[in-house]
Amino acid sequence: MPGLGLDRIRSRIDAWRLRERLGALRSRGSGRRSALTIAVAVVLVIGLGTTAVLAGPGLLRWFGLTGSATETVAAPPKLVLGPLAGDAPTPTRSGVAAALNKLAGSSDLGTLTGVVLNPADDQVLWSRNPDKTMQPGSTGKLLTTAAALLSLDPTMRIKTRVVAGPTPDSVVLVGGGDPTLSALPKDSDSVYPGAAKLDNLAEEVHNAHPGPIHTVTVDTSRFTGDGMASGWEESDIAGGNVTPIEPLILDGGRTKPDELDPPRTASPALDAGKALAQRLGADPASVATGTAPTGAAVLGEVASPPVSDLVENALRISDNVLAESLARQVALAKGADPSFTGAARAVRDTLSSAGFDVTGVTMVDGSGLSTDDLVPARLLGQIMAVASGPVSDPRAARLRPLLSGLPVAGGDGTLNDRFTTGDSSAGRGFVRAKTGTLTGVSALAGQVTDSDGRLLAFALMANGTSPSQSRPQLDALAAALRGCGCRGSDSGG
Repeated sequence: MPGLGLDRIRSRIDAWRLRERLGALRSRGSGRRSALTIAVAVVLVIGLGTTAVLAGPGLLRWFGLTGSATETVAAPPKLVLGPLAGDAPTPTRSGVAAALNKLAGSSDLGTLTGVVLNPADDQVLWSRNPDKTMQPGSTGKLLTTAAALLSLDPTMRIKTRVVAGPTPDSVVLVGGGDPTLSALPKDSDSVYPGAAKLDNLAEEVHNAHPGPIHTVTVDTSRFTGDGMASGWEESDIAGGNVTPIEPLILDGGRTKPDELDPPRTASPALDAGKALAQRLGADPASVATGTAPTGAAVLGEVASPPVSDLVENALRISDNVLAESLARQVALAKGADPSFTGAARAVRDTLSSAGFDVTGVTMVDGSGLSTDDLVPARLLGQIMAVASGPVSDPRAARLRPLLSGLPVAGGDGTLNDRFTTGDSSAGRGFVRAKTGTLTGVSALAGQVTDSDGRLLAFALMANGTSPSQSRPQLDALAAALRGCGCRGSDSGG
């Protein structure tokens, strides 16, 4: 069935596994090592023009990179942070080809396209039909999040307001497009770190409007068009992948705000209005959509985390709703229609204006969930190379949050339980990449430091086979780059 979004079926299993590992380490009395496991998500921390790498025997054993995980560590492992050497040997095209070509020939990959680049000089070190457009799955989020970082102030926060209604006992909840606004209590965390709380908004309204409130109206006029994109299915809502995209959404539309992929609501804006009505003592059944009066007094206002944080979270947990909301913010910033069509065009135009080659790109949404999306590996690789490149390129500094949002192989996000065995294990803790998975679709785009200390950017896309077949092969390809000195002669191409 199209649109299953398998790379997001991680939910609380990921957190449970991490807690189990931490608990096991604590029970063995490895307090010092358990603290280090928290650093899993920053095994490759990208600074301004440098890459910092964690090293230490305890951490490496925890990842299964050397020795036995049960060996006793006599002294606490040292955490070593430092930049990559500027004079690290440069891989050659023939060297990279020798490392990848045999693995790339696996029939489990179906139709494979890909590219490997050296971010230091944008040299293409390996490619396989890089201009062929393929279904990207959630690697399509890289286009949206890159456009958001290029067009929006990274410190910008998306505001949700309550204003006075047309009568003294009425208020209007005005959506600004923040899907992270949470219905959880103030002291509880949702899947969105630092999310604004509806309780705080209601408290502000109570303080500013001491009289009784009988009517709550929701204003969804900030976005236009349908809430569901072409290539999405209604079953994606109950399946936990998405909710209709509206400017008023609580907890990404989740029925359980602290879980990644529970069933979602089909009426997010009205649900938000009803939740506010309950807090204000109004009748939830009377909530309806409408438009705020012009110049209405603001009774309360809360704001999302900054755009840079939203980008990181959208990538790490592969959140479709958050990605779609960011695409709408790009459209608004560009003066485009804040609909699926307008947002997709604004994302494409932003990337093109920044010098990215968007030839052949067809994106009907901002998340990659649509089966109608088509993207070439060339563009994904270019985005990763620029984001990983030197700060002499002004785009690089703006795109850095893409890197800090990439999941770490075997460590967090949608790569938490990948790169664990066989040919892929060498990449565990060293590969950082955005995943993409749909029925018959698997993709991986990110970066890795090779064994010589050279940072490489890559994009790999496989269409036409089950992700259960193709994902291990993509992981093995990325891991091969980690183990690659790749300094063979280029005489053989």
